Amino acid sequence: MSAVLAERTVAPNVRPNTSIAIVLLGTGVVGGALLKLLNTPAAASVRLVGAANSRRQQTDPTSLASRSLREQLNHQGDTRDNAGLLAALDASGAAVRVIVDATASAPLASRHAEWLARGYHVVTANKALAGGELTGWRALQAAVAHGGRYGDSATVGAGLPVLSTLRRLRSCGDALLTLEGVFSGSLSWLFNQYDGSRPFSELLREARQLGYTEPDPRSDLSGEDVARKLLIIARNAGFSLGTDEVDVQGLVPEPLRALDTESFLARLEELDAPLAKLHAEAKSRGCVLRFLARLNQRGRARVGLVEVPLSHPAARLYGTDNQFALTTTRYNTQPLVIQGPGAGPEVTAQALLGDVLALA
Repeated sequence: MSAVLAERTVAPNVRPNTSIAIVLLGTGVVGGALLKLLNTPAAASVRLVGAANSRRQQTDPTSLASRSLREQLNHQGDTRDNAGLLAALDASGAAVRVIVDATASAPLASRHAEWLARGYHVVTANKALAGGELTGWRALQAAVAHGGRYGDSATVGAGLPVLSTLRRLRSCGDALLTLEGVFSGSLSWLFNQYDGSRPFSELLREARQLGYTEPDPRSDLSGEDVARKLLIIARNAGFSLGTDEVDVQGLVPEPLRALDTESFLARLEELDAPLAKLHAEAKSRGCVLRFLARLNQRGRARVGLVEVPLSHPAARLYGTDNQFALTTTRYNTQPLVIQGPGAGPEVTAQALLGDVLALA
């Protein structure tokens, strides 16, 4: 048994020197990756006092120390109850009490402001609040001003230093003028691969098998996830944009939008002809297709597929790379570009852990 695992088999009140106590909401792909990181020396100051999936939860120290915790929660544990998890945090005696939201649940995200106002810190990969309705964003800002701290690095770029860089620039008196980039790891991979030699539907099925897309790829193809990330960045830069102020041009044709997942997957070939036409037109002009998010100086925001020349930074991406090109008052002649892998449970979980550790 590792030293970290051994620590977690001891009753909470025997561990006053453990400075951070957390409850983990969501033990799916990202939450599972975070559980693995919690069993490494990097997380020695972190104590897991509760974990939950959508149906069950666990607060027993011995069960929480098990390497099979994620699997056990599928059939063991108490009925899901936020109050029980918060009680475990309160009983921990830790100096720092953190709720980690590794879900995509809008109802859970709607509780973030309440938890912050009650003095808990929140660390999250969930974009539903910060990238949702403007009223939710404003409630979040008010709660942060009077409550706990909000760790949101994992909401954009799977932890690439986008939000932290933007906040540092603003604190130094700089201002974002324009923003452009590829904000989706799955769409980045798809259009980095799409050269006309294989149907788009074939690439999409491969991306799904590799785990690059959501189980229902329309979550990616709709552009709504990219729009949420664009809103999060824009709002952190001082643009008070509502969800209706982002022009989202998704890739899912109207007849395919209301289908159940299996029916949609059976009709993926209907995506091929329109995209093949766009690809051929772009190629004839010496361009490639990229799914870009853009924000201009007047606050106009757009998400969708565009042609870019081969000299464009987005034309030279690899794999699931994300790219964020920030033009600011001081980075004006050339934009500040942040680029790197923008998808994957390991890097997203690392961003969550990094935000947790920063609270100490």
